[in-house]
Amino acid sequence: MSFECRRRLFLILASLFFAGCSRQGQSPLDPRAKIELDLDALDADGLRGPPDGKVAVDYEFVIPDTPAAREAVTRIDPSVELMPGSRGRIGAKAGECLCIGSTHQPRHREILLALARLPEIARIIECHHE
Repeated sequence: MSFECRRRLFLILASLFFAGCSRQGQSPLDPRAKIELDLDALDADGLRGPPDGKVAVDYEFVIPDTPAAREAVTRIDPSVELMPGSRGRIGAKAGECLCIGSTHQPRHREILLALARLPEIARIIECHHE
């Protein structure tokens, strides 16, 4: 391989590496992008399904396992259960706290959006209690 080919390959790989690094840690401009639930399927009470079988939707997310992060989340979402040491489907790691909430509460959409605005929360996904 010629010097010019190696140089081009190096520049391409370096640009890909730095492009990936610059995207990490950025939150989407629209916090709704973090919410991986079908909010349109929920009624005004935060329930989904047929009229004779409506159910609440539980959701999960991860926060740093710190008093400040816990307090911020519980202030926004009174339904949230903090589960330090559990991984959940979202894959909480050491130093993180799994949080599980429910859509069956007043202002569920506002609560989900407020949670998604927190920079500590990268994703909010449906919890299936597997």
